[in-house]
Amino acid sequence: MAQQTRQVQGRVIDGTTSEGLPGVTVIVKNSTLGATTDGDGNFTLAVPEGGDVALTFSYIGYVPQTVSVGSQTKLKIALKSDQKALDEVVVIGYGQVKKSDVTGAIVSVKEEDLKKVPSANVMETLQGRLPGVDITRSSGSAGSGVNIAVRGNRSITAQNGPLFIVDGVQYNSIQDINPNDIQSMEVLKDAASTAIYGSRGANGVIIVTTKKGASGQPRVTINSYYGITDAVYYPRVSSAQEYVAQKREANRTTGNWNSPADDSKIFTPLEIQNIADGVSTNWMNKLLRQGVQQEHQIGLSGGSDKTKIYASFDYFNEQGLFRMDDLNRYSIRFNLDQEINAKVRVGLQSQLTYFNQNRRRDPTNQANKINPLLTPYDENGNLAVFPNAGNFINPLIDEQPGNYQNNVRTTRTFTTGYVSYQILPSLNLRSNLGLTLSNTRTGIYQGSNTLDRNGSVAQSAYGTDFLTNWSWENILNYNKTFGDHTISATGVTSLLTFNTENSNAQGRNQLLDYQGYYALANANQQVGINSGYVDSKLISFTGRVQYNFKSRYLLTLTGRSDGSSVLAPGNKWAFFPSAAVAWRIIEEDFMKGLTPITDLKLRASYGRAGNYDIPAYSTQSLLVRIPFAFGESSAPAYTFANRIGNKALGWELSNTLNFGLDFAFLQNRLAGSVDVYDTRTSDLLLNRVLPATSGYSVVTENAGKTRNRGIEVGLNARVVETENFRWNVGATWFKNKEEITALTISGNDVSNLWFVGSPVSVFYDYEKIGIWQTSEADEAKTFGQKPGQIKVRDLNGDGRITATDDRKVLGSRVPKWSGSLNTDVSYKGFDLSLQFFARIGQMLNYEYNGFFDPQGTENSSRQNYWTPENPSNDFPRPDASLSKSTLRNGLYGSTLDYENGSYAKLRAATLGYTFPAGLASRLHMSSLRVYVQGKNLYTWSHIDNYDPERGGAITTPIPRVVTAGINLGF
Repeated sequence: MAQQTRQVQGRVIDGTTSEGLPGVTVIVKNSTLGATTDGDGNFTLAVPEGGDVALTFSYIGYVPQTVSVGSQTKLKIALKSDQKALDEVVVIGYGQVKKSDVTGAIVSVKEEDLKKVPSANVMETLQGRLPGVDITRSSGSAGSGVNIAVRGNRSITAQNGPLFIVDGVQYNSIQDINPNDIQSMEVLKDAASTAIYGSRGANGVIIVTTKKGASGQPRVTINSYYGITDAVYYPRVSSAQEYVAQKREANRTTGNWNSPADDSKIFTPLEIQNIADGVSTNWMNKLLRQGVQQEHQIGLSGGSDKTKIYASFDYFNEQGLFRMDDLNRYSIRFNLDQEINAKVRVGLQSQLTYFNQNRRRDPTNQANKINPLLTPYDENGNLAVFPNAGNFINPLIDEQPGNYQNNVRTTRTFTTGYVSYQILPSLNLRSNLGLTLSNTRTGIYQGSNTLDRNGSVAQSAYGTDFLTNWSWENILNYNKTFGDHTISATGVTSLLTFNTENSNAQGRNQLLDYQGYYALANANQQVGINSGYVDSKLISFTGRVQYNFKSRYLLTLTGRSDGSSVLAPGNKWAFFPSAAVAWRIIEEDFMKGLTPITDLKLRASYGRAGNYDIPAYSTQSLLVRIPFAFGESSAPAYTFANRIGNKALGWELSNTLNFGLDFAFLQNRLAGSVDVYDTRTSDLLLNRVLPATSGYSVVTENAGKTRNRGIEVGLNARVVETENFRWNVGATWFKNKEEITALTISGNDVSNLWFVGSPVSVFYDYEKIGIWQTSEADEAKTFGQKPGQIKVRDLNGDGRITATDDRKVLGSRVPKWSGSLNTDVSYKGFDLSLQFFARIGQMLNYEYNGFFDPQGTENSSRQNYWTPENPSNDFPRPDASLSKSTLRNGLYGSTLDYENGSYAKLRAATLGYTFPAGLASRLHMSSLRVYVQGKNLYTWSHIDNYDPERGGAITTPIPRVVTAGINLGF
């Protein structure tokens, strides 16, 4: 006879907020009967009649609870949050899983980690904290971005940056997102994790989840800091005394100077007078200033059981180390989640950002070369346009009122709307519609006497860019548990469009400075108007199945088909499959007695990703307009652009094999992961140089291969954990070997500096082994040189130096390994955190060394140069007959630029105090914390007085920042 049943209804809520919990699994204990709560936390379940029936309620992030039903027909269950379990929830593409069930290489970053180093760009906050993710500052100017590479560079000429997904939708302007608005971030690194994003995930995926509202009493948070910036690592060029000494030595070499009595032969009367008066102008000191960084944010979270709202406003201001270099950013975020009924939910995540930025033409090149014997002002105290009527315009000239303007204003709107329909307790359909609108206006005015125009007529430019990106994705998710078996299936359809319009107008000789870049019709020379339009689309179909047996054996299979309009007909579509397995060894019976081991999981994955990130219309041969004339009459004419179209252009493909081990010991006091991977990329989207006889310069084609192999280690140790004192230490280490394994032609491509067996970006030159000494005069003569000049290695030993046989790959910008060490200590209300970061084994092309002027005409970098009395092996002897270009191109001067770029730095140090809850309550606050912080505090490097994170450039230095901040909660 069939067992009699009765209906039990109930609602499961959050024990803290009383919010209904959707997706809670309800199981009749010791049976396979079960149900899942709907969007409001309600459930209905048929349970056996009679007997002692108990229901088990389980949900990710909450403590499981078992309740005896008895004779009840309606239940109300309040689940308590499990902080440990919450920390294990990981967002993956189009879903989320417990960290223990992850099969791919994923790094999760929680909200508290994002707050440790306040920064305008959230990716700068995470520098050194993500194994396998290389993050560096690209510049020290206001609002400058960061460079991001996940597991090295796969492509040579296509883009290598990761894909950013914000609230489920692609968004490229990560600098718009306020770190205080972020709930969590996940970095997907291996192909098995990124495959669900297909071609867009070829270079890694960074998923950002912003905060949502919560029912209950509204909460207000205020986060504010103010900081001072300073240039602490900037190499200085020669003082006047050093400049004079080098110019004298340069002319002593040619016999034109023998003692100070000969100064009149090489210095002007004004320079001689200034030497006597001790004049020495440090031009950089007159340009650099203390800058400012400040940010002020207010957030509001609240709502009811069915309506939840999160809103925030943020203001960020940065004043750079140079005057006329500043940024103001205003952003507003509004997130809304609304439950329509038990099955339907709708929501909106939106952000409006406005940038007002003044950019300055970098003056350092001019300031580092101008004569230090000169002064910036004339005898009347006015700024001298050309000091001492010399060849160099004054580096301070752009700072004159109305003389120079470069203003960029950008308004970006990012909106995502969704509708979620709970078809069945185990089946959900969600539709996302995302829209990004970006409007940028750039206005530039360069007066006649500016660094760029250098006495020529004034020039103005006015440009606009309008970008429209929208996406539509439909996601079907199925989740079902059958006893020990759990199956999750995901299907996705996706349509993305990218549309850009731009226009630019420019002209010269606009006579009224105050009109700036407006009224361009008043410019009477070289007036020009240009406009452009770019449109592309991507269509995708995706499927993923996840299988879990007893949380012990895990399997993930993914397949995605992408079609890009950028590629050639017949090659637009590609299929990207992946498979990942994991074995939770800790769940095996033979591990039960090994109590010191808390967790142990082995992972393996293999998958394919693709890349199509090249300029649109690369498949087409385009025309460009050129000047032409018939006799004395001008006429329009057209010729082919330098790029020829490729009708066979297809996908760049990357296959990745990944093995990983996750482990924890001593009740998770020590936890970590190790990943090893091998990525092989083929059919590179490569810009191949064509012979001039073809009539074109370059063609983009599928040719060449690269390989990236590496190992990543992440560790975290809770060293001390008592009621009042806690000490946590985290460390990362990763090594990536990047190499080109094949090219379009046999052997190497020297013109593009691409070499098989080497990384994508290398330095190829002669190898400097010293300076020819007096005792080596005869040997130097055989090479056409003399003592005091640069000595390079004769690689093939044929007794002569040739570009073909005696140059080699000297090094690469890619470090051999990178790592970080983070330590956090707290005692009662006090907390102290330190973050160290290192990049080891990289080479730099150090711009500062290139300022060395052998003639002594321009100012020079401070160097230990050779003289008969100082037989140095560092830099050659100054020589007034030797121009800088001759030294660099004819006497191996370019070899002077290469330096060991390894460095380590104290990335940040923070000291904070959190007031006791009782005191905060008396101040009508729920929380109160104050802190002081220093960023970019100290750098250990082989190069004196320089921060190698800049990569060799000495334009805008990366500043040290000292801030004071406050975090309030109400």
